[in-house]
Amino acid sequence: MQAGLKRQNGISLVGLIVVLAALGFIGVLALKIVPTYTEYRAIQNAIVTAKATGGSVLEMQKSFDANATTGYISSITSRDLLIAKENGEFEISFAYEKKIPLVGPASLLLEYQGTTSKNGVPAPAKTDQ
Repeated sequence: MQAGLKRQNGISLVGLIVVLAALGFIGVLALKIVPTYTEYRAIQNAIVTAKATGGSVLEMQKSFDANATTGYISSITSRDLLIAKENGEFEISFAYEKKIPLVGPASLLLEYQGTTSKNGVPAPAKTDQ
């Protein structure tokens, strides 16, 4: 038995490459997901602002469109909003999907939805008033 040999500790070159590839993939995925989540938060803020106008459905839609222009919202428009009266008060809801292409035929589908309703349940149908 040789007394001078010690077992080396650490990561091999192949292990380092695998770790860096995984971190790179996660980084690219994050760069593609963060803008869609930022837009989702902008939509949430826009429907809260639209509801605060306290006006008619048309006024709330106009308020949303104004916020959509300044907030760079392109996934939905005011026509995609579900506006319904709930307990004598208008509630605004939305739902949409965002498809993010990854590699070849693989893609990531994100389903976003939100509402101003206190119970968190989206409005059932759109009403015109």
